[in-house]
Amino acid sequence: MAQKHGKNYVAAAAKVEAEKAYALNDAVSLVKEIDFAKFDASVEVVFKLNVDTRQADQQLRGAVVLPNGTGKDKTVVVFAQGDKAKEAEAAGADVVGAADLVQRIQGGWLDFDVAIATPDMMAQVGRVGRALGPKGLMPNPKTGTVTMDVTKAVSDAKGGQVTYRTDRDGNVAVPVGRVSFDADKLAENIKSISQTVLKARPAAVKGTYVQHVSISSTFGPAVSLDVNSL
Repeated sequence: MAQKHGKNYVAAAAKVEAEKAYALNDAVSLVKEIDFAKFDASVEVVFKLNVDTRQADQQLRGAVVLPNGTGKDKTVVVFAQGDKAKEAEAAGADVVGAADLVQRIQGGWLDFDVAIATPDMMAQVGRVGRALGPKGLMPNPKTGTVTMDVTKAVSDAKGGQVTYRTDRDGNVAVPVGRVSFDADKLAENIKSISQTVLKARPAAVKGTYVQHVSISSTFGPAVSLDVNSL
């Protein structure tokens, strides 16, 4: 059954030329103009990649610190003990713990955005993997969240780090800020994640790697980007 859109969405979509791929700056300005949410909506960029995600070497996963942050305050927890726990607290982590933190999560607490762990804690963290994994919260070396350098990991997470990964269909969706951001700051964030995705091109990919890129606000219609303007 076809999805019905409200009148605000229809009015916004009417301002977007369906077949046009907009230059980056024009696309950002348009997304800001047509946003109709009654709150400061998130802006997201989506890459459609020519990758076969059934092949392990064609799956993208990683993290990047956006130059202008995401506009969201993140709650960060750290699994650590001893000096590393003190280091995490000094770096500004919201919750630091070991077995006690594992117990709290086992009890159903998941009110945080990023989980970081020192390597020696991963055996304990594994006990709550089933709770963390589906939420995208499981610490992972590829995203810099399993590390001995907890100071850097916490400051990156607090300072606008975003993680990216391909979904089953080869799409990568990443938040790049808020509608209230200056257009040039949004554009800079989009360029930053675009360069990261381009550099991560798997060696096995043949032909066109980036097939389509679009940006949109939380409720707004997508605006196609001219890949060359990235």
